[in-house]
Amino acid sequence: MAELLALERLSAGYGEAIVLSEVTLSLEQGKSLALLGRNGMGKTTLLNSIVGVTRHRGGAIRLEGRDITSLRPDQRAHAGIGWVPQERNIFRSLTVEENLSAVALPGAWTPARVFELFPRLAERRRNLGNRLSGGEQQMLAIGRALVLNPRLMLLDEPLEGLAPILVEELLAALRRIVRDEGISAIIVEQNARKVLAMTDFAAILERGSIVHQAGSAVLRADRAALETYLGVADGARRSRAA
Repeated sequence: MAELLALERLSAGYGEAIVLSEVTLSLEQGKSLALLGRNGMGKTTLLNSIVGVTRHRGGAIRLEGRDITSLRPDQRAHAGIGWVPQERNIFRSLTVEENLSAVALPGAWTPARVFELFPRLAERRRNLGNRLSGGEQQMLAIGRALVLNPRLMLLDEPLEGLAPILVEELLAALRRIVRDEGISAIIVEQNARKVLAMTDFAAILERGSIVHQAGSAVLRADRAALETYLGVADGARRSRAA
């Protein structure tokens, strides 16, 4: 299968601080990656660097063989990167429907398909963004990324702070996106067990460097690695990653 994303000895950070140090990572088209690690190890910075909102300090980022290292964030979005940040970044003064139509690009994913994926949003299509619950805002943030019809989706802790029933709804939607729809994705998530169950591969960051890579199923069964890198002794406890 063809390579979709390649990070080649990528170093990046904020201001004078270097957070990532020569990270090399690749992802094939149609595959998904769980990005794991404890607090402050560089996971969000890695996603931010792919999006283009950190200070580049070395190395290259390639999307379908094209060097996008020098592109602005908006150019990277048009090149095929969909981003769901922790802050969600929805337009709070626009309705749900306006949030989706304002950013939609031609392709298979339309606002109507997002409403089919998230019936809660269809019911609230005329509600303003600031009138949605946290879980509904997260659904809308994912929907906004989908209507860009991206080649690659980046999701930064999509389940954080949500009620259990909404977590299950979002997990079902994410499984459909990465399994049934075949959209490539990199997912940062605190609950290692849940994200490993839906992804193909996993990478663990420690102090800005990748220290472990494996198939998700292999890592999920590797109690020693989970305990060593994530503090998850049996694969069922929540990791302290963030």
